[in-house]
Amino acid sequence: MRSTHLVLSFAVAAALAACGGDPAPADGKAATADASAHTFNPELDKADFAELVRTLSSDEFEGRAPGAPGGEMTVEYIKAQYERLGLEPGGDDGSFFQTVPMVETVADESTVLRMEVAGKASELQFGTDMVIGTRTGETEVKVADSPLVFVGYGVDAPELGWNDYEGIDVAGKTVVMLINDPGFHAKDESLFEGERMTYYGRWTYKFEEAARKGAAAALIIHDTAGASYGWDVVKNSWSGPQFALRAEDDPEPRLPAQGWLSAEAAKQLFADAGQDLDALYRAANQRGFKPVPLDARVSFDLASTTREASSRNVIGILRGSEAPDEAIVYMAHWDHLGKHEGEGDTIYNGAVDNATGVAGIIEIAGKFKADGQPKRSIAFIAVTLEESGLLGSKYQVAHPAFPLDKTVGVINLDAMSVAGPSRDMVVVGMGSSQLEDVLRTRAEAQGRTLVMEGNPAGGFYFRSDHFNYAKAGVPALYAKGGDDLVDGGKEAGAAYARHYTEVAYHKPADEFDPAWNLDGVMQDLEALYGVGRSLADDGSWPEWYEGNAFKAARDAMRAGSGG
Repeated sequence: MRSTHLVLSFAVAAALAACGGDPAPADGKAATADASAHTFNPELDKADFAELVRTLSSDEFEGRAPGAPGGEMTVEYIKAQYERLGLEPGGDDGSFFQTVPMVETVADESTVLRMEVAGKASELQFGTDMVIGTRTGETEVKVADSPLVFVGYGVDAPELGWNDYEGIDVAGKTVVMLINDPGFHAKDESLFEGERMTYYGRWTYKFEEAARKGAAAALIIHDTAGASYGWDVVKNSWSGPQFALRAEDDPEPRLPAQGWLSAEAAKQLFADAGQDLDALYRAANQRGFKPVPLDARVSFDLASTTREASSRNVIGILRGSEAPDEAIVYMAHWDHLGKHEGEGDTIYNGAVDNATGVAGIIEIAGKFKADGQPKRSIAFIAVTLEESGLLGSKYQVAHPAFPLDKTVGVINLDAMSVAGPSRDMVVVGMGSSQLEDVLRTRAEAQGRTLVMEGNPAGGFYFRSDHFNYAKAGVPALYAKGGDDLVDGGKEAGAAYARHYTEVAYHKPADEFDPAWNLDGVMQDLEALYGVGRSLADDGSWPEWYEGNAFKAARDAMRAGSGG
């Protein structure tokens, strides 16, 4: 996922961070953080937004990998912007930084999966046939002659009457499973939420559930429709340094090893084992599915290099005038994929994902300052390690800037649309909370309507940092520019989304383009600012809609606080 870093530079920065100070940029530069280099407008401004995105996604920042010099430059730059705006530090020991302890693991990419299938030996190669890694912090994981079991979608959902593990003990075995939810590939709207992915469809859940069941390893079969991204995204994301919270900071269970199989490798594996993978796809989408042991065993010696390190969230606070202990949170992740070894362009600049979101919360912070002190506090949190499994936000929710029962709501900015103004605004996970009612008023004032995401199968509500707040019970909104473009309509919007996914997403081509039409981003920022301003000044407590899975946690939280 990320390239080899300048370890010495980072070691100095990490040591300073561990002492609670604000370390200097890792390479001793000013981190392009000189606030005087650009004259900023106090209002929302296209030129300001462009400057922020251009800088954050420049080659100098080397793809903003946590722990790398570019990552250190990034947090220093964000800190400089918060200081420019006069925000209060909201991090550790009176600083702008919240240190996030982590374990960095780099798997040996010469690792192979040695298969014995129907008595015949073969090998699966890293990167082409599979990817595999560990988040245990162990430098060596050995699995020998582990039986393979196909467990459908790897879901155990008692409230839905579904258990893909029913009747089998997978302790010591390697489970193989499908991505997404039961019902997705069969287009059966009666199962789970049909084409709309639930949390059970996410790879994070599947690996956690396999760990709870005692599996020795777990492999997810990739398919582009089910994952909503191609194999190259899996390969790029799972190669190079991988990050995890320390076990003591993360209660979620962990497998000894976990990874993915390419669609082609999986189909061949199942055929060699005397199984028809297409038929098993169909079976896994039927109620009453039972796990299928395969005539196959896997062995591997997974060697990794590991080290404990840290990255940092950056937190700025605008203190409220009347209820300073209550807060609205704006958040965006600052990290991206860093640099990879190879030919050609090796920097994953992450301009859209997510320099746009970081630029957005900085611009919104400036707008709050320009419009006068809000009654409630506003927290602006740029989190790290999103690309590694939402780890920076997970740590922040465990150690929040404001108590969760005093957090009114969360507004997340991730991969803002730079396609131009639209007639609509996408609410990812639409139908979740009353934050949407507040946004609807602001959007309608702009002549826009709210719509759900165009690819509900992608499970995007579970793939960005607001989700950790949502799981804890805090209402969370994730919204951005829509697909019905003023110039070109839905066809143009679909073409933009398709091009970004195929050409730029998690690839070096995600670069700043001065030709972007930023009129739509300005509309989006104005609307999202309006949501926060309304909540800050009207004293309301938005709730989850009835039937939402996170409502019970919020109700209990508010009851406990007397709210």
